[in-house]
Amino acid sequence: MTATTETTASPIATPAPAQAPDVVISVSHVATQFGSHMVHSDVSFDVRRAEIFALIGGSGSGKSTLLRELILLHQPNAGDIKVLGVDLKTVGVDQGAQHSEVSLALRQRWGVMFQHGGLFGALTVQENVGLPLREFTQLSAELVNELAAAKLAMTGLAPEVGAQYPSELSGGMLKRASLARALALDPELLFLDEPTAGLDPVSAAGVDELVLKLRDLFGLTVVMITHDLDLLWAVADRVAVLADGKVQGIGSMRELADMQVPAVRQFFDGPRGRAALERQKAPGAPAATLHTQAAPRSAPQENPS
Repeated sequence: MTATTETTASPIATPAPAQAPDVVISVSHVATQFGSHMVHSDVSFDVRRAEIFALIGGSGSGKSTLLRELILLHQPNAGDIKVLGVDLKTVGVDQGAQHSEVSLALRQRWGVMFQHGGLFGALTVQENVGLPLREFTQLSAELVNELAAAKLAMTGLAPEVGAQYPSELSGGMLKRASLARALALDPELLFLDEPTAGLDPVSAAGVDELVLKLRDLFGLTVVMITHDLDLLWAVADRVAVLADGKVQGIGSMRELADMQVPAVRQFFDGPRGRAALERQKAPGAPAATLHTQAAPRSAPQENPS
C-alpha cells in the first residue's frame, strides 16, 4: 500500500507465529456462554493467508460474538484463538501494562469495518479516515491528510468526498469511507461486518469488486460476516456455517452447496438460496456482478432461506 518516508512510532514487538505460516487465524475448541445460554460449544476453524473467509449462520448462531472475540472485544469461556500468531489469551487489556502494549500493537495490524460504519459524525470523512494515523503514528498533519486522501481514492471515492460529513453520504459511499478508515494503517488482516447490508444491488456489486481488488493487490486476508448469498458466491474463497454452537460445514460455496448437512442445506434450499445458485449459472455473467439481478439488499435477513 502507500509508502511513507517520515518516521513512525517504533512498533512494539509481538510474539513470533507459533503456527504454520499460511495460517493467519486459528480458532480451536472455542466455547462461549452468557449465563445459562451456550452460544458456542465447540467452534474450530483456520483462516489462511490472503483468503477471503466468511462466517454465516442464522440469528443467535454466534457470528457477531465470534467476531468480537477475534478482535479482542470479548473473551471466550474456553478454547484458544490465535490471530497473526498471537495467542489472544495473553494480550487482554486487563492483563497488565506489558500485555496491553502487545494488544495495542496487534490491533494495529488489522482493520475493522463495522456494519453501520462507525464513523464519527462530528468529523469530516477525511478526518475520520486519518484518525488511526493521528492516534498511532507520529506523522505530520500534512502527511496524515495526504494518506487519508489516498485511502479514500483507493476505495473509489472522489476527492471532494473527504470534506463531507458522514451524514451527507449515501449508503454505498459510507461503506467505502468506513473501509478506507479500516485500511488507514495498512493492515494485514481485514474484518468486515455485513459489508453490503442496506445497499442497492449496484452499490453492493461495487463493494464486492473492491474487496476482491484489495485482496489481490495487497495480499490482504479478509474475514467477513454476511447474510448476502450473492456476495458469498462472488468473493468468498471459503465459508464456515455456524449452527448449534459449532461449525456445521466449511468449504467453498460450491462445496457447501453439495453438502447434505441440514444446517448447511437451509442456505441453499430456500427461495433466496436457489435464486442465488441459479444466478451463478447465468451464461457469461461475471460472478462479482450477478447479484445486480437480485432484489435490493435492503437489510440483512436473519433467516437465510
